[in-house]
Amino acid sequence: MITTLSGGGAGLGIDVRDGFMLAIGQSGRNDIEVIIEDDQRKPDIAVQLADKMIQSEKVDVMTGIIWSNLAMAVIPSSVSQGKFYLSPNAGPSALAGKGCHRNYFNVAWQNDNLHEAAGAYANSADYNNSFILAPNYPAGQDALTGYKRMYDGELAGEVFTKLGQTDYASEIAQIRASGADSVFFFLPGGMGISFLKQYADSGINLPVVGPAFSFDQGILQAVGDAALGVVNTSQWNKDIDNGTNAAFVDTFQAEYGRLPSLYASQGFDTANLLISALKVANPGDADAFRAALEAADFNSTRGDFKFGSNHNPIQNIYAREVIKEGDVYTNKIIGVALENHSDAYAAECSF
Repeated sequence: MITTLSGGGAGLGIDVRDGFMLAIGQSGRNDIEVIIEDDQRKPDIAVQLADKMIQSEKVDVMTGIIWSNLAMAVIPSSVSQGKFYLSPNAGPSALAGKGCHRNYFNVAWQNDNLHEAAGAYANSADYNNSFILAPNYPAGQDALTGYKRMYDGELAGEVFTKLGQTDYASEIAQIRASGADSVFFFLPGGMGISFLKQYADSGINLPVVGPAFSFDQGILQAVGDAALGVVNTSQWNKDIDNGTNAAFVDTFQAEYGRLPSLYASQGFDTANLLISALKVANPGDADAFRAALEAADFNSTRGDFKFGSNHNPIQNIYAREVIKEGDVYTNKIIGVALENHSDAYAAECSF
């Protein structure tokens, strides 16, 4: 597991790690060794760690990367060397289409998916003139592409921000002057916290739509009242009604003393996919192990789970609203934005 455990975005990697290790612990298996390293959100360090994992540690399966630029630096080389990669988060379009690989499985989503759902929700809410913004890196580019793919209205503005940016005064001024009737943004981690607080302080009263990444459990407490009422899109929420999810929420909270996030659920599901495949075959028998992964015979926090032909999920994407339960900011599902949704790149993929 190579993931982000320090610096910007560390909370995301910590949640993936904790969800993953919760499932490993619950499995009762003592034959799975998990080696965990911190990529510090730096592509060069991620590449060095991947080389170490493959050359020195002789790992069979790799996982953990949060950020799409790190994924693109690590995954193509790793799978080409015969390793399996199970993504608990990053799903760049380049790995879903022509750059797909039979040993790459995304257990979370293809990057565009949650943004496509936000565009579909904007249509249902009769938004006709959205201002859209995201950081200028692969996931940010996929975000705006995804939103525009489903959104039927006009664009009041389209802006790429710097990755890691914290001051959004210029962008907020552009929103104010744009004549927009709504704002869509993808700014994960601390970027989203900074933007939402500054946006709330600006006095602009336009509705905001975004993917779960800026409204997830680990972020909401830092954002506070500025997030209340915002609709965001996610393939998971703590109130999805199935036994696996209810047990996951309870056991995660008991183990770690906090509510699980989207990222924690993805780590948990990734580990359970791995465990389900190991019951059938070892990674050394690559064809059998790959077939076991494709079967996805595990109980997911999302309910029924299945892969498309390019090893990306086919799943419901929900619209959620930020609410407050007692002193805790959280989300509740208000509807299905996209049902049994796959991705736009599968037709370009051939193994």
